[in-house]
Amino acid sequence: MNAITEAIVLAGGLGTRLRSVVGATPKALAPVADRPFLDWLLDDLRAHGIGRVVLATGYGSESIEDRYGGGYPGLSIVVSREDEPLGTGGAIRLGCTRTTTPHVLAVNGDTFAAWQAERFTAVADRTGAPVTVGLKRMKNPDRYGTVTLAGDRLTAFHEKRAIPEGLINAGAYLLETARVPWPAGERFSFEHDVLEAACSRGSLAGTILDGPFIDIGIPESFAEAQTAIPAWAREAVRR
Repeated sequence: MNAITEAIVLAGGLGTRLRSVVGATPKALAPVADRPFLDWLLDDLRAHGIGRVVLATGYGSESIEDRYGGGYPGLSIVVSREDEPLGTGGAIRLGCTRTTTPHVLAVNGDTFAAWQAERFTAVADRTGAPVTVGLKRMKNPDRYGTVTLAGDRLTAFHEKRAIPEGLINAGAYLLETARVPWPAGERFSFEHDVLEAACSRGSLAGTILDGPFIDIGIPESFAEAQTAIPAWAREAVRR
């Protein structure tokens, strides 16, 4: 597989759990250390070889387009705007129509995860899976559902439960766009209608990611991000 050079960022989230902190600001633009969260995410994608980003927008699309529609330093930016809510799956599928390479990275616009391109591509090459999910090992993952990984294959998704440690979906996916098993209809969930369906057929791959991970979707983790993300960025520059 060639290097991954394009990404889709899901930047249309409502951010309802952050309203008490950021008001009506779109979640992707929530300020982290005086910069929009999306700035930090785009910087990280660029540092890992991404040159073209499709921003899948919905809520707050005007604000996002005003800031990024003219491009971003070192990146070509394309906007894929929903005319009506399409769900995470519909938004990613629409974003895929704006991409130009056979394989693209898709990431949540409220999650910072070290996504190690070589791990994704190695697993995708070994398995031939159309979707490879980035996973993160986490202590006390009560806030998230967990997954079971056997070798390179995801074999089960589990509902939120109290366990001491588990693997969670880190919100980063390598897609072979022509082979993703999209369901019928325009509006659907990527997590349920694509990932869980592919898992039940034994055709979903996964790779465990090392390094930083934070989901800014709740006030507590958003507060943590204010110092954690700049610290990670400084460490990446030193490396």
